Amino acid sequence: MNPSLTLYTADTPNGLKVSLYLHEAALPYRQVDVDLSAGEQKRPDFLQRNPNGKIPVIVDHERDLTVFESGAILTYLAAKTGVLQPMTQTKALAVNQWLHFQIGGIGPMLGQLWWFLHGSKTGNEEAIARYRKESLRLIGVVDARLAVSAYLATDDYSIADIASFAWLRTHHELDLDITPFPHLQRWLAQIEARPAVQSGIAANRADATRRQA
Repeated sequence: MNPSLTLYTADTPNGLKVSLYLHEAALPYRQVDVDLSAGEQKRPDFLQRNPNGKIPVIVDHERDLTVFESGAILTYLAAKTGVLQPMTQTKALAVNQWLHFQIGGIGPMLGQLWWFLHGSKTGNEEAIARYRKESLRLIGVVDARLAVSAYLATDDYSIADIASFAWLRTHHELDLDITPFPHLQRWLAQIEARPAVQSGIAANRADATRRQA
């Protein structure tokens, strides 16, 4: 039988978020690798799934439903399956707050830092300094939260952790020194040790591995 879910993704932090959840929830799915460098995300067939031309996108064939935006996908899957979904309104709100913290802060700031470090040809040192400073400030917020909580939203692992982990694990690539943030280091190591996280990372790298072969 064909899986009821199809994931359109690429080897990026936002793509990784969904891969991690699918493996945590042990949901069967078919992966379609989108070659961003070839512009496949801008082709008409893909734009029918996401008019914004971005990955990730999932198609739930069971419900004949397409969902784009990584945060929306995580929320949708957690609500559908109940996996990593808090049972109380207070905890669900906390998860939603920290998920939006990642979407509105961590992702955009670290994404801009990556661009000016690795994508831009102008070598804009002012932009690099700005986005590095803001990225470290946000990491400080996370570290302070993790000083009083096992995980970001509550003492239980949730989609808020998945979303932020997918970005914050790239600190080496972004030349961000996390030495002053011991609680963040503990949290990163704890999540990375999860078998589902390791398999999710490997699955999301599949397209890049094939292209290098």
